[in-house]
Amino acid sequence: MFRCNPDETEYALRVVTTKNSKVAVVGASGYVGEELVRLLLAHPHVDPAAVTSRQFAGKPLAQIFPRLTHYDKARSLNFSDADPKRLARDAEIVFLALPHGLAAEFAKPLLQASVRVVDSKR
Repeated sequence: MFRCNPDETEYALRVVTTKNSKVAVVGASGYVGEELVRLLLAHPHVDPAAVTSRQFAGKPLAQIFPRLTHYDKARSLNFSDADPKRLARDAEIVFLALPHGLAAEFAKPLLQASVRVVDSKR
């Protein structure tokens, strides 16, 4: 059984402090990414701007994760490739759900563009 660390989850979600913050999830097709997307879709102050996956680029979020179809945004949001320039333009906050080692290299251009970055790994 998967158990989320409530302290870390609550901290990550507290990053979203303004009404309708535009957020992106990089690596959204993995288990951690899917859970982040689920939590963010239900968050009252979040507007999911992008979800990325090399494997599912171009496909609707709800098609890949049918359990999310009751969220309107899940039906209209498509997976895309993880382009840091586009993400920096479209999102204020980017959650990284990437394997260890990849997140640091991916975060660098986002941080340079003054995007808030939350890494799901320690």
